[in-house]
Amino acid sequence: MPRISDADRARNEEAVRAAMDRLLRGELPPGGKCDLKTLAAEAGVTRTGFYPKKNLDGTTRPGPYQHLGEEFERRLRAQRDAGEAPDPRTAQIERLKAENAELKKRITARDESIAELKAFRTQAVSQLAAQHQAIERLREQAAQEGKVHRLPVPRGGSAPFGSCS
Repeated sequence: MPRISDADRARNEEAVRAAMDRLLRGELPPGGKCDLKTLAAEAGVTRTGFYPKKNLDGTTRPGPYQHLGEEFERRLRAQRDAGEAPDPRTAQIERLKAENAELKKRITARDESIAELKAFRTQAVSQLAAQHQAIERLREQAAQEGKVHRLPVPRGGSAPFGSCS
């Protein structure tokens, strides 16, 4: 014996179909999403009607509106596959996820670049320090041997044989 009359069930199914069409067109209530919870609230039926029920003997039977819930999910999936998103938040979430993935790639590339530059800087500073030590050692060696003579500095600040330019 059904808990609701056939006329009530038919009215509820009509309300669910009308709510389904509105949601799939993108007419979402404030704070609502394009999901079964919002569909049930918009149609004025309980959400549990979209899910299977258990009989007393443990077997399952379909919920009174389960076929409509499956139809809603199928139509929603078809819209999403076609690139249409009735829920603007879903499209925004997908866009932000893609943007987040791109930013993570860029951060990883920058981190690698920074690591390479730090290694290069360390190597360059080491080479400069080694060259400085070599120059200092050569200067000391030249000063001890006494074979190095300084060239005279020209007076007047001009080159002895004219300009190089």
